[in-house]
Amino acid sequence: MTHLTRLIRLPPLPRLPRPPGPRLSSALLGATALELFVLAGRLAVYPFGLTPERGGTAPAEAGPPATTDPPAPAPATTVPPVVPAAAPPVVLLHGFIDNRSAFVVLRRTLARHGRRPESLNYSPLTRDVRTAAGLLGRHVEEICARTGHSRVDIVGHSLGGLIARYYVQRLGGDRRVRTLVTLGTPHGGTAVAPGAGVHPIVRQMRGGSSVIEELRGPAPGCRTRFVSFWSELDQVMVPVGTACVDHPDLDAVNVRVTGIGHLALPVHPTVAAAVREALEAPEAGEDDATATGTTSAA
Repeated sequence: MTHLTRLIRLPPLPRLPRPPGPRLSSALLGATALELFVLAGRLAVYPFGLTPERGGTAPAEAGPPATTDPPAPAPATTVPPVVPAAAPPVVLLHGFIDNRSAFVVLRRTLARHGRRPESLNYSPLTRDVRTAAGLLGRHVEEICARTGHSRVDIVGHSLGGLIARYYVQRLGGDRRVRTLVTLGTPHGGTAVAPGAGVHPIVRQMRGGSSVIEELRGPAPGCRTRFVSFWSELDQVMVPVGTACVDHPDLDAVNVRVTGIGHLALPVHPTVAAAVREALEAPEAGEDDATATGTTSAA
């Protein structure tokens, strides 16, 4: 399988007084300040994401609601984004003790380009990755039945990416998932797991857990394409490389993001744009002009 590495350079953060010390300390200080800002924003919008989405994703073929008057012609200057008719629905899966409000920026980015994302809220009381993956599988089947699409794309942040990977790799979800994008997901297990002694699902995110070991097992013929975003300033992923997909049977691209931490990954506009590009990339066989190595994106 193909394993690529890309690099995304984010716009510089607002300048802060530079303390003495190595450059990495300055970058870490800026990323920490941004994490606190993101945390405050997430707490403010968190109540709005507690309830499940209403209505869900409309069928791709559905048009605007009928009216008694003929629709007015669109202004000549308004050009809708070009999206393949077969573009599958996008499922957004949040991280631990979070909800769908975490994807407010990404949802807006995808919607502006013609995609119709919808989120799945799983309970913070969920005690097992396998149980949550089964719930995800039922949700995906419902989406496919409702929209007429045979496959979906999934974007998962942190634990959400691990749940989605388990569904794809261990529950046969690769027949339904075209592309799985993960943001700061502990694919190899993380040494930072606050509350691991209290919450079983947190223990499953640690290195060496039964779930992590299952995902290390063979996955021959897996049809899902993986794109994993990771940051060297992610203080939740220890070591930071654990957020990369490293498996001989999986078609994976690992995208390095600079300058931000764990909470900012799903809300930073540059990352959102890169996620959209990853979802729009052609599947294997559609475009063989793929370069290996490291790519830099501003």
